[in-house]
Amino acid sequence: MFATATRNFVEEVDPDGGLIPVSSLKDSISVLSVVVKRKRFWLWQKPKYIPTDFKLNDLLTGDEPLTPGIAATEFIKYNGTYGGNIEGNLNANFGQSKVNTDVTVTGKDSSKLQSALGSLRKEELDVQKLLQDCKDRTLDMTHALVKQTKERQRQSFGIVKERITNTQLCSVIEDKQQSGQCGGGLSLCGPQNQKFSLKETGSLGNDSNVTMEIPVGTTLAYVLIELEIKHDGHFELMVMSGSSGGFEVDGPKRVELLVVSRAPPGTSVNEHLSLELEPINKHFQLLAALPPTSRSALLQHITKVMEDQGAVASLESLLEQMCQNRKPSLSEAATTDAQRENIQAIVGLLEDLSQAEEATSALKALHLLAGAMDEMTDDCLASLRSCCSPAVLPSLELLVRCVSGDGQVPLSSVDLPGDAYKRTERLFASSNVSLKRDGETLRTELKQQAGNLPLVLCIAVRGLASLAHTE
Repeated sequence: MFATATRNFVEEVDPDGGLIPVSSLKDSISVLSVVVKRKRFWLWQKPKYIPTDFKLNDLLTGDEPLTPGIAATEFIKYNGTYGGNIEGNLNANFGQSKVNTDVTVTGKDSSKLQSALGSLRKEELDVQKLLQDCKDRTLDMTHALVKQTKERQRQSFGIVKERITNTQLCSVIEDKQQSGQCGGGLSLCGPQNQKFSLKETGSLGNDSNVTMEIPVGTTLAYVLIELEIKHDGHFELMVMSGSSGGFEVDGPKRVELLVVSRAPPGTSVNEHLSLELEPINKHFQLLAALPPTSRSALLQHITKVMEDQGAVASLESLLEQMCQNRKPSLSEAATTDAQRENIQAIVGLLEDLSQAEEATSALKALHLLAGAMDEMTDDCLASLRSCCSPAVLPSLELLVRCVSGDGQVPLSSVDLPGDAYKRTERLFASSNVSLKRDGETLRTELKQQAGNLPLVLCIAVRGLASLAHTE
């Protein structure tokens, strides 16, 4: 709840800037706090920011602390309400020579998040004074935090130069309502045309209303200055917007990022997207090649994980640990018991794959899928989940191939009933892609400055569709 509220806040007030949302109430962040920035596996993934218990003064050599000025000003008054309704249904028929099964599933999700943060304040560091104070100062390269951060690839230090805090006791309220119905019929055809039928219906409801109070002075978001650190501990503050820091390395810098192709200047946005997808197509093929029972179970558990953005982030983090041959752990993950069971079930399915090579390939492919879902906005993820059924995913895959292709597809080739089309239209719109009917043709068009959202959409849909693949 808190992470969703701060993420929504940042998307509203500074969507393309350097403001970073705080993800946990446990994070104690103030001006001059040290934050570890960790680059991710894929270039389109946003970095992860890991707050520490230290301030810059704790890492410096010498006894004289830095004392730059801090200015506090009123920022804005913020209250927001987010959410909506999502409905869907699925009809399926599974027939064999003697057994026919009809299944109908309908569902409705309603969620609302109210963020009553009230009047907010901005604390900002005097950067000019900090630059002067940092001259000739060095970091203690034997400090445990410095040593451990330097040992890890793709990590760097940032110093909090600005933070946004609340000035009064405020609250975040989450109201969720989930309901569904399932109806099924089983027909057994025996000798002499004898037929036995069984029909069953059921319903499920789940409502929750949770209120979280946020203490006065809680940091909601912050801005960093990154440090470029030399071998001897001397460092430079990277004050220019967009500049990155890091540790000095011996020889050529080793790059471990799993990259996607970058199109040359002058290519169209569709061609650019196609080139970015080209080197990762193999991951979708690997998912489609998994045993049918494994694919079906994975799709089922992933769909449940998609109910909560925090659970998606936890799944992505766990799969990343496994990709790095680290022991996977969910001990610090902010997930419910039910979501932890879903995530553990996904890990168990990976471990159950008979061939080691098959398991490794599936792990990387699932990490790609989870990474894409983790980059989605809340609205985009909720819309995708509402379309996440074997009946709808093949048409979604056709449409995302259209996005990275010539931008159009015959309407007759897309099997989307009325409600599914509306949900698909919403999904594409939340990913900065317009979906329009033009006579007998469906057209897709990338919006101006669409960013990475269309790429993330294509990866997520194609990954899920690979799991829904039928022989």
